Amino acid sequence: MILYPAIDLLGGKVVRLRQGEYDDSTVYGDDPVAVARSFVDQGATWVHMVDLDAARSAEPVNRAIIAAVASAVSGRASVQVGGGVRTLADAEALSNAGVARVVMGSAAVANPLLVETVAKLVAVVVGLDHRDGIAATHGWTESSGQTVASLLPLFPSASAFVITDISRDGMLTGPDIRGLADAAASTSIPVIASGGVGSLAHLAELSAVAGLNGVIVGKAIYEGKFTVAEAVRELS
Repeated sequence: MILYPAIDLLGGKVVRLRQGEYDDSTVYGDDPVAVARSFVDQGATWVHMVDLDAARSAEPVNRAIIAAVASAVSGRASVQVGGGVRTLADAEALSNAGVARVVMGSAAVANPLLVETVAKLVAVVVGLDHRDGIAATHGWTESSGQTVASLLPLFPSASAFVITDISRDGMLTGPDIRGLADAAASTSIPVIASGGVGSLAHLAELSAVAGLNGVIVGKAIYEGKFTVAEAVRELS
């Protein structure tokens, strides 16, 4: 199983939001490139980045930082980026910045055919963020009215799905094992878990889920619950 250590960018700084709330954020560093290098030095083969500014305002103010991270880890790890990827032009700009995969959430749910178009240019991960199985959009502020289960078949060209249980995000209380297992069993496309990991034991639980391809971890690493190197060992 692949570890995707996360770097969330807000105003150029490395932050984590609690349950997606911009007013409930913690700053963990002001050098995203150094953070990414540290992750890769410890064995990470992917870095997961989220441009929180672009997600909120559609202004790609962190794109130069994303390009710098991609350049810094090039040849050793790949970068996937979400947050404000709403159009083909957004995806193309990130691809040109050295990003290997883009993550599309709200735009994908609103228009699944857009994923088919973007996937011809760059690999697309579809982000399905949910509350009690119902997908949320627009920075988790709106309900799509559609279940994760009903959305999974709509994206045949997706490279992977990132499934986030919003209620668990940033809480360190454990992942939604049953929901993730159901999702992984219902699609042949790789599923990446997100939200709730707070210990190596949680990673061990996830690694036992059939069909689960990877896990995104942010706060647990920054809060010192375990290191990237320890996580990589646990998942391998």
